[in-house]
Amino acid sequence: MQRSRGRRTAPAMAAVLVMAALAVGCRPVTVTGAPDGKLTRYAPTTPAPPPLGRHGPPAPRHSAPSYPASAPARAPHRAPRAAAPLLAPGSHGARVRELQARLAQLGLFGRTPTGSYAVVTASAVRGFQRRQGLPRTGAVQPAAWLALRSQTRRPTRAELYPPTARPVGALDPRCMRGRVICISKRSDTLAWVVDGRVVSAMDVRFGSQYTPTREGTFALTFKSRHHVSTLFHTAMPYAMFFSGGQAVHYSADFAARGYRGASHGCVNVRDRRKVAALFKATRKGTKVVITH
Repeated sequence: MQRSRGRRTAPAMAAVLVMAALAVGCRPVTVTGAPDGKLTRYAPTTPAPPPLGRHGPPAPRHSAPSYPASAPARAPHRAPRAAAPLLAPGSHGARVRELQARLAQLGLFGRTPTGSYAVVTASAVRGFQRRQGLPRTGAVQPAAWLALRSQTRRPTRAELYPPTARPVGALDPRCMRGRVICISKRSDTLAWVVDGRVVSAMDVRFGSQYTPTREGTFALTFKSRHHVSTLFHTAMPYAMFFSGGQAVHYSADFAARGYRGASHGCVNVRDRRKVAALFKATRKGTKVVITH
């Protein structure tokens, strides 16, 4: 039998269709005319390459090199600022008096509380700080104040305002009548006596051996609340003059340094509150007795 030239055999058609599928890409292709007469789907095993553009394949993109992120800048280290002291040399007032009374309870302050913070108080504070293992600054930091309060009780009024740190001795007979400022060099005390009864007493100090305080019976000649010495240009609050330039008055130096100093002849009082009350109670002509 003679084959028709216009028809191709089934195997040849199948081969042509497989080649066409390879040229199309990754889409499944349906092939007809298979030898078994069934529809068969062929999927290409290799994807077709992308079409070439006018200028050839695109150049590979180069990403910028990546560097590790730098750590955030740290703020400069600053040492913690020390807490300001609650009390320090030069302080005055009720809290200083309480400090002194509490230190006295521990045997560290052997004076009468005055409310003035100076050398003696600073030395007592350093002693307490040494006991506690704290820096010995002589100033009261919050930690030292809390430790002191935990180891002591609240001072009584008698501890805060004792009548005197030194016992008043027997009164001179000249002090037994009327209103008298009775001063004893033996006991270093001043007693305000009314009709033989001691109303108040306070510590005093006197002039040195080169400027001694006069002894005898005197009368107040004048009073000056805010007096300033014209010779030494120092403050003499609550001055009550009894013999020339000698007077009974408050002394901040006596309050600060105690008996390590001396006056230029005056009778120094270190308790400001008590000498202020005495100043108010006396008048010109009030009797003053000073004994050895």
